[in-house]
Amino acid sequence: MVRKPAKMYRNLAKKAYTRREYMGGVPGSKIVQFDMGNLREEFPIELSIEVMETCQIRHTALEAARISINRKLTKDVGRMNFHMKLRTYPHHVLRENKQATGAGADRVSEGMRLAFGKAVGTAARVERNQKIFSVWTTQQYVEKAKAAIRNGTYKLPSPARIVIEERPVAQ
Repeated sequence: MVRKPAKMYRNLAKKAYTRREYMGGVPGSKIVQFDMGNLREEFPIELSIEVMETCQIRHTALEAARISINRKLTKDVGRMNFHMKLRTYPHHVLRENKQATGAGADRVSEGMRLAFGKAVGTAARVERNQKIFSVWTTQQYVEKAKAAIRNGTYKLPSPARIVIEERPVAQ
């Protein structure tokens, strides 16, 4: 069985399908961590990825973006000079009607056009201008953090922008 392309799950088509207690066999989320870096310190500058369109982001895309951003930040900035947070969780369960492939499969897969399907993964439903990732750091590392976050935006299915906010830190 072939995995379908992620663009098939990008748009919000139907109501969210989230009640896992009623369904069996939902694959686990690939997201390993939601908070990375220095979790104890308060940093004055926040850089965030905001999506520019309402869409669904698969858990595999979120994990790929997280790995990309975290690896570049750790290498360029150092683990103690940033705090990164993934702000969304993939609640929505994606379903797929498995189709037979190969020779003679066209006769097998004619019926069941709107079949319910099996759970194949999860996705986060995000609204326009919602923050997906946030990185807090100091002024001297803003450009390196911005470059790291830009790498992560390429892994997401929606066009995204980087928003920089400054907040006063209590001392």
